[in-house]
Amino acid sequence: MILKRLLLSLVAALLLAGTATTQAYAEDGFRFWGYYQWSSSQWTFAQKGPDGVVPADGSVEGWRYAVGGAKPRVPRAAGDFAAICKDAPAEAGKKRVAVVIDPGTADDQPAGSTAGSPTGTCVVTDVKSNGAQVLSAVGPTRLEKGLTCGIEGYPASGCGEAIKDIKVPATDPTVQLQVKTPVGSSAVKPSLENDTGGSSTWVPLVIVVVLVGGLIAGGVLLVRRRRT
Repeated sequence: MILKRLLLSLVAALLLAGTATTQAYAEDGFRFWGYYQWSSSQWTFAQKGPDGVVPADGSVEGWRYAVGGAKPRVPRAAGDFAAICKDAPAEAGKKRVAVVIDPGTADDQPAGSTAGSPTGTCVVTDVKSNGAQVLSAVGPTRLEKGLTCGIEGYPASGCGEAIKDIKVPATDPTVQLQVKTPVGSSAVKPSLENDTGGSSTWVPLVIVVVLVGGLIAGGVLLVRRRRT
């Protein structure tokens, strides 16, 4: 009986030692933009780079900037295609791809940077466009050595830096997407106020020219009448 208790005590001590070692272990990782696809109501890490993926019509692409290790840090919002592309009707010869961009949390951002709000943008593009082309339609991208290092100016520098002793939360709370105006859709009309070549610029100019012309003609006629 005594021997049995000693053995059990020894096993328990070994288990506790193993647990303590696991808890003390600090994971090393990287800070980078992760590329994902929405499938079966969840995000999955892309098996290829964006230039090697041709998303189909109705698909959802995801990008998440985060400090990560062995476990992928997925976008914190669901890939709701219907909500993101509700203002972009289907067009013949084109495809619609919803793009979710999540810049991450304050703990993910590099020093001196400020992460923006997660956004969802519907991209209407050629059916042959790959993931990289779809992303560049949303905003400018910064590439280094074939890696996507910056999206829409965030972050301004750096690319995939190695980080020691990272602390990755078990889960990230979900967030609400800021749905942006669709890109490339013929159904979205440009604003006249921002169109320097639109009617809002030349119509007032024509009116002014007509008024000035009328005043000049009236003045000439008045002078002739006085002379007669």
